[in-house]
Amino acid sequence: MKALNTFRTILLATLVFISTSMNYSHAQTAGLLAGGAEELPPLILSVVKPLADGPITLKSGEYYKITIICDGSGELALAGSGFFRNIWVDEVVINDIEIRPFGIESMEFDDEGEAEIKFIAIRPGTYELRIPGTTGKSQGVTIIIEG
Repeated sequence: MKALNTFRTILLATLVFISTSMNYSHAQTAGLLAGGAEELPPLILSVVKPLADGPITLKSGEYYKITIICDGSGELALAGSGFFRNIWVDEVVINDIEIRPFGIESMEFDDEGEAEIKFIAIRPGTYELRIPGTTGKSQGVTIIIEG
C-alpha cells in the first residue's frame, strides 16, 4: 500500500510539472506570435530605385514583419540564403494567401506586387539580401542580427 501511495504521489507531481511547463511554454510563444511583429521598412524591388535606404539591424529572438514590393519595372528576384537560413519564417503572405514554409531560398516577382514575411531573427550575424546577378551597392541590403 505504501508503494502505491508513493507511486501516486510521484505520478501526480509529474503531471503537475508537465502541465505547468506546457502552460508556461504556451504563454511565452503566444506573447511572441500574438500579432506583435515589429514592422520594418519595406524593401523595393526596382530597376531604377535602391532596394533599401541602408542596413537593417534586428535583435535575435524578436518577431518582425517586412514587406517586399516589386514596382513592375522588371522581372526581379530577391535572394539571401544566408539570411533566410538564420531566421524562423512564421508566414509569407501573398495576395491574402498565407504560406507557412519550411524555409526560403529566394522569391521572384514576374510583375508588380508585394509579399509580406513575418519571421523571428535567430542567429546573430551579418547577412545580405540582394537582387541576383547585380553588383551595385543599391541592389542589396545588409541585415545585421544582434545577439
